Amino acid sequence: MDLEGIITITGFILLGFPCPREGQILLFLLFSVVYLLTLMGNGSIICAVRWDQRLHTPMYILLANFSFLEICYVTSTVPNMLANFLSDTKVISFSGCFLQFYFFFSLGSTECFFLTIMAFDRYLAICQPLHYPTYMTGRLCTNLVVSCWALGFLWYLIPIVIISQMSFCGSRIIDHFLCDPDPLLALACEKAPGVELVFSTLSAVPIVILFVLIMGSYVLVLKAVLKVPSAAGRRKAFSTCGSHLAVVSLFYGSVLVMYGSSVTEQEAGTQKIVTLFYSVVTPLLNPMIYSLRNKDIKKALKKFLRI
Repeated sequence: MDLEGIITITGFILLGFPCPREGQILLFLLFSVVYLLTLMGNGSIICAVRWDQRLHTPMYILLANFSFLEICYVTSTVPNMLANFLSDTKVISFSGCFLQFYFFFSLGSTECFFLTIMAFDRYLAICQPLHYPTYMTGRLCTNLVVSCWALGFLWYLIPIVIISQMSFCGSRIIDHFLCDPDPLLALACEKAPGVELVFSTLSAVPIVILFVLIMGSYVLVLKAVLKVPSAAGRRKAFSTCGSHLAVVSLFYGSVLVMYGSSVTEQEAGTQKIVTLFYSVVTPLLNPMIYSLRNKDIKKALKKFLRI
């Protein structure tokens, strides 16, 4: 084995957001605040659902699990990013890189599954209101939650294990703030189009197919809502799914922009911004969207904050 191959195995260099030292410190402070606000916002929703008995329903149980998922999702990237801002070498170990790779994509696919079952829950509540308590039982809700976590963490397991066994050569430099598959595979000593195809296919399934299912459920919801005779009834029905639809739009909008376009070296800066939006900004905004548009959540939060 040559010396370059041995050096490559020790770790990679995450460029992050190159700028002078002062700029790195400012970015560290900015993302530290964003991270803390994200933890506080999503943590508040979890606590509100946990301690308010009125919110012990499938809709809010799913929301609490989704908030916990958002905390895990942002934690898979931001702490390492913060350390990278203050680091002179910006090195991430080989095992650390692939652990981040695995958790980031597993949690991302889990989010896709969660958004789908949350849309399914709203479909049942609005289109099948009389049968909703019969269909969406506590047991079914638990099974759906467990299935989302299990599928999310099994989805990318085999391809990521295969990629981690590949040999990497060259500069070791990843022009990103996280271990992304495209720059990683670009550093491979031997090209593996089969692995790239499998990974692309696995990425497309939760992104495209689940998005189509979500949109299909909302088409049915819209048809059902338009049949409601009173304007007040229509507003109430729309309000129950408006927050979720806004979250879906934020997440899938940025993800589809990211993975729906070709990757080139000239687009590295754009990739970072788009990835930053759906992996950091969206988890920050989601608690605000749900709490501002939901009276029950606002009441529960006020009650919790008075404790």
